[in-house]
Amino acid sequence: MADIEFKGIFPYLVTPIDQSGNLKEDVLRDLVNHLITKGVHGLTPLGSTGEGAYFPWEVKKRVVDVVVKTAAGRVPVIAGVNEMTTNGAVKQAIETERIGADGILVVLPTYFPLADQQVVEHFRAVARAVSCPVTLYTNPKFAKWGFTIPMLEELAEEPNIRYLKDASGNTGKLLSIVNALQDRIKIFSASAHVPLFVFMMGGVGWMSGPACLIPEQCVKLYELAREKRWEAAFEFQKTLWSLNVAFQNYSLAACVKAGLEMQGFPVGFPLPPQRQLDEEGKKIVSQILTNIGVL
Repeated sequence: MADIEFKGIFPYLVTPIDQSGNLKEDVLRDLVNHLITKGVHGLTPLGSTGEGAYFPWEVKKRVVDVVVKTAAGRVPVIAGVNEMTTNGAVKQAIETERIGADGILVVLPTYFPLADQQVVEHFRAVARAVSCPVTLYTNPKFAKWGFTIPMLEELAEEPNIRYLKDASGNTGKLLSIVNALQDRIKIFSASAHVPLFVFMMGGVGWMSGPACLIPEQCVKLYELAREKRWEAAFEFQKTLWSLNVAFQNYSLAACVKAGLEMQGFPVGFPLPPQRQLDEEGKKIVSQILTNIGVL
C-alpha cells in the first residue's frame, strides 16, 4: 500500500446515524456506491464532514470497515484518525490500517496549547506506527495551531508522510509550502479554499465536503484543471462557489447532511450538541443545489 498514489476528488463522507446515534450502515453503503458511480477518485470517511471528532472509537471502527468493504478496491480509502492523545492516535491508526484503509488522514484536536515540537512528535509517532501513506491535516480555526514550514520539513523526512491538507485558507502560505517542500509533500485542497487555485499551484486533489453533494461537478473541475483549461475551470468554479459560501455560514456536517437528505439519502442529523440546519438554511442549500442542477 505504501506505493499507492492519491489524487483527484475524495469526498469527505458523512456518517449516517439514526436518532439514537447508531450507525445507519445501509445508508453509508448506498452513499459509497453512489459516489463511486459518479466518478470520484477516492473516499475519506471520518473527516470534518464525517464528524470524526464526535464519535466513539467503536463507531468509527465500524464506519471504516463498512466503507472499505463497500468500496472493495474500486477507489482508495483514506480514513480519518482524530484523537487528542498520541497513544490513542497510534492505536487507532494501526487498527484503521489493519481494517484495510489505503491511507490515513491524521487530525490533532487540542485543548491545552502545544509547542511545535510536540505536534511534530505526535504526527511522527502515528506515521511510524503504520506502513500506509499518511496525509497531514491542519485547520487552525478549530485546532488553534498550524504547521510551519520547518515543522513540515521535519515531518517530510518520514517516508510515508506524503500529503497535506491545509484548511487555513491562506493560499500564500500554501505557495510557500509548495516552494519549500516541492514534491516531498503533495497538497490536497480543503473545502474552504477555492480548489482551482490549489490545483494551479500543483495540488493533486480535493478532499471535499461538497463532493458528497456535487460529485460529478467536483470531478469535472478537477479534470478541467488537469487539462490546464484554466479559463474554463475558473468559470465553472464560480458556479459552485455559492455552496462553499453556505458551508462557511452554517455547520459543514449539517449542510451536507441536509443536502443529502434532499437527494434521497436518509443520513440523519449531526450528532448533538451540534446544530441541525434550520429552515432558512435548508431553503438556501436547496436553492443552491437546484441552481447547480443536482436537485
